[in-house]
Amino acid sequence: MSSIPAVKVDHLKKHFKVYKKKPGFMGSIESLWHREYETVKAVDDISFDIEQGEIVGFIGQNGAGKTTTLKVLSGLLYQTSGSVSVLGYNPWKRQAAFQKQFSLVMGQKNQLWWDVPAMETFLLNQTIYEVPEKQFRNTLDALIEILDVKDIINIQVRKLSLGQRMKCELIASLLHNPKVLFLDEPTIGLDVVMQKSLRDFIRQYNKEFGATIILTSHYMDDVKELCERAIMIDRGAKVFDGQLSDLIDKYARNKILSLAFSKPVQKKLLEKYGIVKNWTGSTATMLVPRKEATKRAATMLTDLPIHDLNIEEIPLEAIIREVFGEENRLHL
Repeated sequence: MSSIPAVKVDHLKKHFKVYKKKPGFMGSIESLWHREYETVKAVDDISFDIEQGEIVGFIGQNGAGKTTTLKVLSGLLYQTSGSVSVLGYNPWKRQAAFQKQFSLVMGQKNQLWWDVPAMETFLLNQTIYEVPEKQFRNTLDALIEILDVKDIINIQVRKLSLGQRMKCELIASLLHNPKVLFLDEPTIGLDVVMQKSLRDFIRQYNKEFGATIILTSHYMDDVKELCERAIMIDRGAKVFDGQLSDLIDKYARNKILSLAFSKPVQKKLLEKYGIVKNWTGSTATMLVPRKEATKRAATMLTDLPIHDLNIEEIPLEAIIREVFGEENRLHL
């Protein structure tokens, strides 16, 4: 890895002035002459470095400031104070040399033209990023093969499934071989199989191109499978920066067992194996200590008429609430 960080954030703050309107008709009239504002600290004095080639999970609850930070790093927003640097560039200057070296992929936004095939967007991006024809064809062929989309790139985008569109979104964002990727909820709304497919692709892209990746996601599996390091922010402030395994081992004390039975099982029979969260008789959801999850699942398979069993991690949001609830908020 290079000694120069790919991403450097130094005491970054991004505050917004938000208009506060009083309720009712009279409030609307009064606002014509007098308006009150409040300051929202979307990002509040965070600092971190990310080395070239790292994949870092950038996590936190909704409204924590994750997307705002990525928009500042992409040059879409200007910081209130502090400084940021990506590949040695000031993102806000939006220099062409910088814009050709990064990409921002947002799972809830799209750049594909709805009424034309994805290939049309690919060709447009080739022109925008001034990608040489040979490089464009080589990169496009490689991405099409990796993501297995050869049969769909010439079909109208509106006729594609969500998973197919997301694959094409990634291709459109990677045709210029960016050195830095900002991935904001790239797997949101996708089924489990497609989520894994995209995770495999992200891992492969990082390995082949040495790309630096910042990933935000509400799915524990995304972060857990791709990232060794996690940066967690809460209400705009950084509250954790370290090995993801340390966070999980310390705070994710339980795992979730989802059970389906071949015949009804009484709730009392389940309570000796763990905490029963949901129960219908034919199905149940339980919490069991993570270190004993496999052992208890094996015992239950022997003792109970289980038709199907699945072991899952606690949702990332639940870990965040446990770590940073009001009663035990950390300041690291």
